[in-house]
Amino acid sequence: MQTRGKSELFYNGDRNKMKVYFVGFGPGDKELLTLKAYKLLKNADLIIYPGSLISRESLEEFDCELIDSYGKTLEEIIEIIEKAVRNGKRVVRIQSGDPSIYGAINEQIVLLERKGIEVEVVPGVSSISASASALKVELTSPKVPSVVITRPAGKTLLKDEIEEFAKTNSTLVILLGVDKIDYIAEKVARIRGYGEPVAVVYHASRKDEKVIIGTLRDIAEKVRREGIKRTATIIIGKALKREGRSVLYS
Repeated sequence: MQTRGKSELFYNGDRNKMKVYFVGFGPGDKELLTLKAYKLLKNADLIIYPGSLISRESLEEFDCELIDSYGKTLEEIIEIIEKAVRNGKRVVRIQSGDPSIYGAINEQIVLLERKGIEVEVVPGVSSISASASALKVELTSPKVPSVVITRPAGKTLLKDEIEEFAKTNSTLVILLGVDKIDYIAEKVARIRGYGEPVAVVYHASRKDEKVIIGTLRDIAEKVRREGIKRTATIIIGKALKREGRSVLYS
């Protein structure tokens, strides 16, 4: 059986085509990388990573140039990618978690494609999945048929829909919002009551992972006591109780 050489992973049969890979790095545990993501990282000449979310130390085994994109403008990042790809380098742009969930990839892809650079997106394990695994729960149940993923209002979002989503019979997964846990708890409690179960998972899958269980009444205080201000997933809903039996079993 013929195996592909290091370069073949990136050419995909057309050596004249410029291409960059947007790779989901997952929630932090490298063992949760997909096999494709790991192969691309091992064979890259340049890895561009978000240093505010992924540590340089976690990339040490990948023998290539590393550039931290934290603090750089969109245009600066695109320029780095374009220059490297045009020079024949194998380039991987890392996104934390899964690129399709708050990955801010759309604007990058649009600018790269305008420059004639093809983009392939490689999915990763989201912090949502990793948090549910840490809790050992399903986010849906026979009584909770759906999941809503959202975030609170902030610098880049004028008005959120948390209160509207709270009116549905859904598990609420809230990202980018643990620093607003008081605001979130109050909004959802107006609809569902303060006894609604909540879990906050900090650094899901990492060695310093923390799992905090509570209700809308006490979760904010518990989170404050742990000093958690970012990089955490909030999960709200009755699915956390593990009630009901699936109809999959006879």
